[in-house]
Amino acid sequence: MGERLKEFLGKSRELQNDRQAIELQHKKGKLTARERLKYLLDAGSFVELDAFAELQSKELEKKKTGDGVVTGYGTINKRAVYAYAQDFSFMGGSMGEMHNKKICNVMELALKTGCPCIGLLDSGGARIQEGISALDAGGRIFQLNTMMSGIVPQISAIMGPCAGIAVYSPALTDFILMVKKTGYMFITGPEVIKTVTGEAIDFEGLGGAASHNEKSGVAHFTADDEKECLDMIKVLLGYLPQNNLENPPYHNADSERETKKLETIVPEDPKKAYDIKDLIAEVFDRKSFFEMQAGYATNVVVGFARLNGNAVGIVANQPKVLAGCLDINSSDKIARFVRFCDCFNIPLINIVDVTGYLPGTEQEHNGIIRHGAKVLYAYSEAVVPKISLVLRKAYGGAYIALVSKNMGFDKVIAWPTAEIAVMGAEQAVSIISKDEISRNAKAKADLIKEYSERYLNPYVAAKLGKVDMVVEPKQTRNALIKCLEMLLSKREKRPAKKHGNMPL
Repeated sequence: MGERLKEFLGKSRELQNDRQAIELQHKKGKLTARERLKYLLDAGSFVELDAFAELQSKELEKKKTGDGVVTGYGTINKRAVYAYAQDFSFMGGSMGEMHNKKICNVMELALKTGCPCIGLLDSGGARIQEGISALDAGGRIFQLNTMMSGIVPQISAIMGPCAGIAVYSPALTDFILMVKKTGYMFITGPEVIKTVTGEAIDFEGLGGAASHNEKSGVAHFTADDEKECLDMIKVLLGYLPQNNLENPPYHNADSERETKKLETIVPEDPKKAYDIKDLIAEVFDRKSFFEMQAGYATNVVVGFARLNGNAVGIVANQPKVLAGCLDINSSDKIARFVRFCDCFNIPLINIVDVTGYLPGTEQEHNGIIRHGAKVLYAYSEAVVPKISLVLRKAYGGAYIALVSKNMGFDKVIAWPTAEIAVMGAEQAVSIISKDEISRNAKAKADLIKEYSERYLNPYVAAKLGKVDMVVEPKQTRNALIKCLEMLLSKREKRPAKKHGNMPL
């Protein structure tokens, strides 16, 4: 056993980065692959898999035990997860055949065991030296990402430059976190772009954290450094179940209470703006709101929170940006979030104050009809408990998408200030009383007042069974709790089919 043990210990030492490689990562403000996993997972819980795998190419002399990626499983807050971390110090974390096979192995195990799968990415893309073998093995990763979708949560953290095939896998996962100044995503790098198009751009401008969290909407969270990024993953997992057959974890309840601040947070005047996040902070369990895509499509706010200890997904109009109107980007943002919540048994609560979809030729020509239909599709498809709270305006197509009981919303709650109608009073009167106004322009003000008093209240909808409850603002939290807790046992099945055809 002596020689065999020496051989084993020698190979085990090869798994560790040399001092120079470690220092180089640290100089860049980055942790090593093993340091990342150590920080993310519970102390002593990590079990490494395929540690002694090596690239198989006979043409390449440069080899390293492990082939540039550390894979295995462990626990986060005592919950089992599978994880992998790419090692940029070996061939730029490039994805070769064995490298990809190691990743596929943990993905397959995550799928079989019903555990979340977390990727810590730091890769220059496909290993050019291995040619088609590297590309083909990457295809299996993408297939597994797709197979796992809706079965186990998939989380990707972009902790270094990720290019080419290295960005498609995270794009197929549920959530992408990016680290500022070190994490980049792009299909082709700045040099290639300059060669092909003549356009000069740096890494940050092309695919940095700000670019993908504010402009493209590809990423969902931004972190100042790697440890903050890993801490965010831990927080995120706290809202998610292990898999699609389980419910999200319950946390200590924050009890019922009156929300008196709502009487001043939301102005009674429907034309005055306010910050919907102030309302969310007041209604839901204290400090429980975890916003996603905070810098993208800011006319809508989405994220997770807890209501009396139960995890919920929140979709809320933001009146201080575009008056909370739905546009192309916010429609995509809502639809994807709703579908995730439905996959993983997370109830949905809409907080509605919206005049409709954003008008304009730019929106129309870029496909607002198609993108807006995604919202309709997502909510119609969702079978989790769905509650809608109407604060002020709920007009037109946006009313249908976010409130309508015929769309499958289980409970609709309205404030006394709610205006549920096809459109606002001024626009409605301009259409239905056009002839009368043309004869007597002074009559317009009276007609607007009459229309508002007759139609812009929650009681018209309540008479028709379209609103279940009208509550005063201070009772909002208690009303939502009671509705949610009565819906937690909801079971709803849809007709069996291969899959639908979402308007992508």
